[in-house]
Amino acid sequence: MDLKFEAGRPYGALLLGRIAIDFYPVDYPKPLDECERFTRYIGGSPANIAVGLARLGERVGFFARVSDDAFGTYAIKYFQNEGIDTSHIARCEGGQNLGLAFTEILSDTQSSLLMYRRDVADLQLGVADIEESYIAQSRALLVSGTALSASPSREAAFKAMALARRHRVKVVFDIDYRPQSWKNRDEVTAYYALAAAQADILLGSREEFDMTERLESPGMDDRQSAAYWFERGASLLVIKHGKEGSNAYASGGEAYRVRPFHVKLLKGFGGGDGYAAALLHGLLKGLSLAECLEMGSAEAAMLVASPACSACMPGEQALRAFIRDGKARYGNVIETL
Repeated sequence: MDLKFEAGRPYGALLLGRIAIDFYPVDYPKPLDECERFTRYIGGSPANIAVGLARLGERVGFFARVSDDAFGTYAIKYFQNEGIDTSHIARCEGGQNLGLAFTEILSDTQSSLLMYRRDVADLQLGVADIEESYIAQSRALLVSGTALSASPSREAAFKAMALARRHRVKVVFDIDYRPQSWKNRDEVTAYYALAAAQADILLGSREEFDMTERLESPGMDDRQSAAYWFERGASLLVIKHGKEGSNAYASGGEAYRVRPFHVKLLKGFGGGDGYAAALLHGLLKGLSLAECLEMGSAEAAMLVASPACSACMPGEQALRAFIRDGKARYGNVIETL
C-alpha cells in the first residue's frame, strides 16, 4: 500500500472538527420522551475518534472551538484527562454553545439521535486558529466533513488540509454527513468533493460517497469510486455498508471485504468512530492493511454493543482480546476482493 507516514514527529494525529455533548438515557429501551435519567459524555465524531486514538496509545492533538461556559470546561478537562493536547482548543467569544445530542434506544434494531446544532461552537473555528507549526509536528490530520458545513470552520479546515499536504502530513477525510448542518445537497457535494480531492484516506458510508460524487460522477460502485479517487491522489478508501460490513481499496491494488464481528447490537451509531480510531492507529503503527481493517471492524463492533461512545473506547489490550475471542469463535472477518 502506497501510504507512508512521516516518522519522528511528536503527534500521531491531529483532529479537526466537532466537540459536542452526548446525553444517553439510563432508563432505556423506550422512547426518548419517556426517558427521565441521562448520563453525560463527550461526543462528536472527531472527538470520539480522538479519545479512541489516545486510549490506543497515540499522542493526539485537536483543533476546535468550545463554548465559554461549564460545558466547554468539561470538554477541555475530559480531553486532558485522556491525555489529548488541548493547546489548540479555544473558547468562543460570541456566546455559542456546544452542540447537544440525545440518544434514543428503542431496541437492538432501533436507535436514533436527536441533535441540537444551532449557532454551535465547533463551527466557529477560524483560520487564525490553525497554526502551521502544530500541523508540521503531526503524522496525520483527520478532518470531519461536518466542519465544512459553515464558515469560518470551512475555511479553517481547508487551510489545515493545505498546510498538512505542504508538510507531508497524511490527510484523513471522514465524510461524516449530518444533514441538519447543511443548507442543501449541492452545497454538501461541492465542499465534500473539494475536501476529498485533498485527502490520502477517505472514510464513509456508501451513501456518503454517493453524496460526495453525485455532481461530477454519480452512480459509481465501490470499485469505480476507488479508481476515481485514486486518480485524484487518494491512497486508501474505506466504504461502509452498515450491517454488511465494509469494502477497502488501496491504491497499490489491495482490496478487501471486511465482515462485522458478531456482537449483540445495542445501538446503531458510534461504530464508525471506533472503526476510524483503530484503523488509523494500525496504519500509524505500520501494520498490514488487513490487520488495520480487522482492528477497525473489531472496535466498531465493540462500540455498537456498548451503551456510549467516547467513554467506551477500548485500550489496546481489550481490543486485541476481543479480536482473538471473535476469531476463535467465528473465524476471520477479512476476505480478499
